[in-house]
Amino acid sequence: MVAFGGKRVGQAVAGLGGNGLGRVLVAVAAALLVRLFSGPGPALLPEIEPDDHDDKDDFSGDGDAGESPSAGKVFPVTIRWRNITCSLSEKSSKSVRFLLKDVSGEAKPGRLLAIMGPSGSGKTTLLNVLAGQLMASPRVHLSGLLEINGKPCSNKAYRFAYVRQEDLFFSQLTVRETLSLAAELQLPEISSVEEKDEYVNNLLFKLGLVSCADSRVGDAKIRGISGGEKKRLSLACELIASPSVIFADEPTTGLDAFQAEKVMETLRQLAQDGHTVICSIHQPRGSVYGKFDDIVLLTEGVLVYAGPAREEPLAYFSEFGYHCPDHVNPAEFLADLISIDYSSAESVSSSQKRIDDLVESFSQQSSTILYATPITKWEISKNSMKLSKKTTIKKKGGWWRQFWLLLKRAWMQASRDGPTNKVRARMSIASAIIFGSVFWRMGRSQTSIQDRMGLLQVTAINTAMAALTKTVGVFPKERAIVNREHAKGSYKLGPYLLSKLLAEIPVGAAFPLMFGAVLYPMARLHPTLSRFGKFCGIVTVESFTASAMGLTVGAMVPTTEAAMAVGPSLMTVFLVFGGYYVNADNTPIIFRWIPRVSLIRWAFQGLCINEFSGLQFDHQNSFDIQTGEQALERLSFGGSHIRETIIAQSRILLFWYCTTYLLLEKNKPNYQLLEPPPPKQIQPEQQLEPFNTDLFEKDSSLEPPMLNQVESNLQLESPPNDQVQPFILEGYGPQDGKDLL
Repeated sequence: MVAFGGKRVGQAVAGLGGNGLGRVLVAVAAALLVRLFSGPGPALLPEIEPDDHDDKDDFSGDGDAGESPSAGKVFPVTIRWRNITCSLSEKSSKSVRFLLKDVSGEAKPGRLLAIMGPSGSGKTTLLNVLAGQLMASPRVHLSGLLEINGKPCSNKAYRFAYVRQEDLFFSQLTVRETLSLAAELQLPEISSVEEKDEYVNNLLFKLGLVSCADSRVGDAKIRGISGGEKKRLSLACELIASPSVIFADEPTTGLDAFQAEKVMETLRQLAQDGHTVICSIHQPRGSVYGKFDDIVLLTEGVLVYAGPAREEPLAYFSEFGYHCPDHVNPAEFLADLISIDYSSAESVSSSQKRIDDLVESFSQQSSTILYATPITKWEISKNSMKLSKKTTIKKKGGWWRQFWLLLKRAWMQASRDGPTNKVRARMSIASAIIFGSVFWRMGRSQTSIQDRMGLLQVTAINTAMAALTKTVGVFPKERAIVNREHAKGSYKLGPYLLSKLLAEIPVGAAFPLMFGAVLYPMARLHPTLSRFGKFCGIVTVESFTASAMGLTVGAMVPTTEAAMAVGPSLMTVFLVFGGYYVNADNTPIIFRWIPRVSLIRWAFQGLCINEFSGLQFDHQNSFDIQTGEQALERLSFGGSHIRETIIAQSRILLFWYCTTYLLLEKNKPNYQLLEPPPPKQIQPEQQLEPFNTDLFEKDSSLEPPMLNQVESNLQLESPPNDQVQPFILEGYGPQDGKDLL
């Protein structure tokens, strides 16, 4: 079978490629295409394999293998981190800057943990470290200990959600459609439409999105839902897989006070539902601060306080003479307390000394403060505690199922983009009118030969540049969504690229047809219906080839601005070797491969063959060009056929799509590994309280998750008075605090 298949592929390559470089390109494209449609999908979240000798102590983020995440069950996860240190080596000065230094803390299920601190304190870095989302770099060194439910383990042993600052969605889809497609891609076990609708409706109701469920998400071009609703939609999309831990990077950024409080209330409700919620936040309002159960205060990468929130940190800092005045936002008080004042040299010195003393004081009392609240006990059924040897994550649907769902989404995005489609239609018609006016009703004179060549060349250039510009302006943003969904294992890249190509055919083909329908009669090109059809077909294939090239450029560069710079520059090279400015026979040997891969050259060649074949020109002298075939010989296009140009364009299109696939696979985000710290840096601390498994033997019918919170009556211990020297905080002195209190 393999030999037979290889022989057939070889024959097909030989038939399409011709000789030389073309055959090599086809062979490479064919090999990439085989990988595109048959390669393995993205790696799913790995699960912990249980040891044969100890099944009871193993845990999973998904419960029973036979149960669907749609049941809404949340596996409780307690995360403890110790001695997290992250350093960055500077290239220029060869110095090392610490982003985090010996940071420890704990996040428990049912509680909302906020990481606070001034700008540049390391909040996002710590959040990324805990989520395993810190981008890998040879200049970064990361070490520390991470424990999941008391066991040293990778964060990938459980389901987690990461809500980033930037909310990226397909703008033309409604909120309900966004959630429905995400549910179908991530939960293929939900087969019936009724189950899916009920699941989506529950998410809409849970996150307060019912009122905007049928509104489009929108973007900068069209007005859609508000910023707070987009943030809650991000949470909804992440909650589809019932994650145990939710990470949110500054979820209130860019929101007004009301929307910020609504988003934080949503996070608090999720914590009360059993999720472990960890968020970084800059300077919340007082009502938002009151929603936190635990906080971690960072300044310049070091830990100032970690423990219970609300009144506990205020009581802790009051022991050092820093009292929060009445009617003052505690979050603002804490931010002032741990920030460096750069207004003068004296203020810098005094504030730095204050922070250093607070850091030193907390490091001496961390065992008392850090874990003042007991570890939450969760009553979990035996079936949820014991991990089946079978995988607990079901396969993410079949290839064709993913393809049809992605095709549906791509078609809705392409067909509903009214502003973009209107602009493209107007530009196509306007360009055709301008070119048709310049080359108005060309005759059969000798001078018209040059005019026809010029018109066909600008037609090829205009078509390619229009398609390229549109793609490179959109795809870099879409790539971020694709990378995020692909990393979660929602679908493979093969179905995505094929669905994107097919979905854009009806809309993308309309604009070249508009262009040709206006230009062809105005310029009075070869006046037959079959020639007009071939003209439109050639420019349409060129348009899709240029779009495929735009996808490659968008996958190669990091930002839209970079893509807008690289794409036209690369197209300019193909333009120079497009067959009109430099004859293929006169091209230097070192550059002769460029015309063979130039989409403009092949489009220009096809248009010239279509126009000049069988055309007779007026002539007076013997050296004049009498037939169109002679004009083609002048361009070195003699003996060629339109079919060859279409095949060459298809080869180039296939090559660009396969290159895009490889780039997307290669440029998948790589994350920094957490290395264990040196043994001398590990600080001994309390052990996690084990889960109460005695209840399982008595009553195995308990339904998870049930939160049995043990209230803590532990009081913060004050250091001896003779060891504490009150520090002076500008604006919050000891006497001022007493007077206000």
